[in-house]
Amino acid sequence: MNIPHQQVRAVYDDKTIRVYQAYSDAIASSALEHGTFVSPPFKMDRMTWIKPSFLWMMYRSGWGKKDSGQKRILAIDILREGFDWALEHSLLSHEAKNYTDKEEWQKVKRNTPVRIQWDPERDLHLQPLKHRAIQIGLSNEAVPLYVNKWIQNITDVTLLASEIYSFIKANQLDNAQRLLPNERPYPLNEQLNKKLKN
Repeated sequence: MNIPHQQVRAVYDDKTIRVYQAYSDAIASSALEHGTFVSPPFKMDRMTWIKPSFLWMMYRSGWGKKDSGQKRILAIDILREGFDWALEHSLLSHEAKNYTDKEEWQKVKRNTPVRIQWDPERDLHLQPLKHRAIQIGLSNEAVPLYVNKWIQNITDVTLLASEIYSFIKANQLDNAQRLLPNERPYPLNEQLNKKLKN
């Protein structure tokens, strides 16, 4: 299958899109209890990164085994209109190289609540692939929107991650593959497509 170099792929339906985050027990348990993130223990003033790619989340968190701050993997279903808003109000991280004046770049960043990074997608062994996965960093007004309006459901998928990892360690890759979330190309309008791939 020939996948474009930069393409948003995700689990989604007509209302929501699924993103992933990894947290400590305290933040994850609080989020599951309340159906959204609550401060404390969640920090509203920090940039929070959401990732539609399950395998990129596994790479980032080491299958939930990298450290205590990333031991619980959460699948978060958010409104598609919120996700699209985030993309519309975003800035590509690598645009920094277009600014010779550092202060001007800092000002642009302060006025843009969402940061976009494209990182190599990962395979089952967490090795980099040629195509990229999107990461979306929410800050400023985007964080309360995410927490208070966009989040519709939170599911703990830590056990799923462990099960897939067990199959990989046992070299049962077909079984691991079958358990992976079915991520499909996410539809973007022409304007967003162009904005995200500059």
